[in-house]
Amino acid sequence: MKKLFTLLLIMSISAGLLPASAQKIVPKFLRKMYFEKDTTKHSSFVVLPVLSSAPETGIEAGGAGLYSYYSDSVHHETRVSNLYAYATLTTKGQNRLNLSSVYWSPQNTYHLTASLGRIDFPFTFYGIGNNTVKADGVDVGQKRYRLMLEAQKLIAKNIYAGLVGGGYKYDFSNNDPTSIFNTNPQVQDQAGGTFLYIGPSFIYDTRNNNTYTTKGMMINTYYNIMQGVFGNNSYQGGLFNFEYTQFMALSKRLVLGLDVQEQSLTGARSPFYLLPQMGSDEMMRGYYEGRYRDRNYLAGQAELRYRIDERFGVVGFVGTGEVFHSTFTFPALKPDMGGGLRYFFDVEKGLSIRADYGIGQKPNGEQRESGFYVGLGEAF
Repeated sequence: MKKLFTLLLIMSISAGLLPASAQKIVPKFLRKMYFEKDTTKHSSFVVLPVLSSAPETGIEAGGAGLYSYYSDSVHHETRVSNLYAYATLTTKGQNRLNLSSVYWSPQNTYHLTASLGRIDFPFTFYGIGNNTVKADGVDVGQKRYRLMLEAQKLIAKNIYAGLVGGGYKYDFSNNDPTSIFNTNPQVQDQAGGTFLYIGPSFIYDTRNNNTYTTKGMMINTYYNIMQGVFGNNSYQGGLFNFEYTQFMALSKRLVLGLDVQEQSLTGARSPFYLLPQMGSDEMMRGYYEGRYRDRNYLAGQAELRYRIDERFGVVGFVGTGEVFHSTFTFPALKPDMGGGLRYFFDVEKGLSIRADYGIGQKPNGEQRESGFYVGLGEAF
C-alpha cells in the first residue's frame, strides 16, 4: 500500500496554527499562497508537493498546482475559474501528467472545461464484478492518453445545455498468461484500444458557490457516444452518467451535502477499461479505484462539513455503493465512512487543501478496505 507524505499540507496546518506574528518566519511567497487573506477578486496560485513510494513504482515525486481567477471582476455572481496541473515521475521511469481548466464566463453565461492527460503507470487488476477477491490481483502495465472537452451555455435560469467530446488511447501489458487478466472471459480487450466520443450534456445548477457550496443543488448528466478507431475501429458503445448533489446549511458553520451518482456502459461489448469503477478521492473513499468494476455503478454519500473558522474545517461522511452487470440489489451495497480535515488557503474563493481517510467493507479473509487522500478542493 502506498505511503503518501504531503509535506506542504503538514506545513500549512502547522503554520496556520501559529499566531500572525510567528507566521512572519515563513517565506513571503508561501505566506501569500497559504496564509494571507485576500477579500478582493484577485487571482491566486497554490502548489502541493507529493512524495510517495510503492514496490511497483519505486519512489514517486512531483506536485500539483492550482491557478484560480475570475473572468469578470464586476459581477459578484461570476464563479471561480481555474487552471490545474499535476505531474509526477518515478524512479522506474513511469509518469503521470495532467492539465485541466474550468472556465466560467462573465455572469456564468458559458461553462467550458478541458483536460489533457498522459499516464504511464501500473495498476492492480482484480477482475470484473462486485465481489472480486484480493488474491486474484495482478499488476498490469498501463499507458493512457486522454483528451476531454465540454461546453455548456446558459439557456434558461440555472439551466445549461451543451456537448461533451474527446478521446482515449489505452495500452495494457501483463506477462502472466495464467492470471485472471488473461484467462477470465469477462475481461474484454486486454490489449487496450483507441476511441473517440461525443454527446449531449445537461446541467441544472442552483449552487451559491462552485468551490465551497453551502446551499443549492446541481444535476449533471451526459451521454458519451463512443466509436473505436484505428486498430479498435469495430467498437461502438456509450457511457451514460447522472449525478445529483444537494447542499443544506444546517447552521452558520454546519453544512450537509448529499451526492448520488449512476453510470452505465451501453452497447454489446464491454472493454474492461471502459467499465464504471468504484472508488476514488471523490466517491466511495476507502476503496481502491478499479477493485470493483462492471457495466453499471450506483453510489451515494452524505457529508457533514463544519467550518471551525475561516481557515480550518472538518468533515465526516458516510456512503454506500455497488457495481453490477444488469440487476441492482440492495444486499450487495458496500458501506463507506470516514472523515477529514480542511485548510482554506484562499478564504475569499473557498479553496481548500483536504485530507480524508475513508474505510469500507472487510471482505472475508482480507483486511478492511481503506484509503487516505490528499487533494485540492472539496470531494463534491
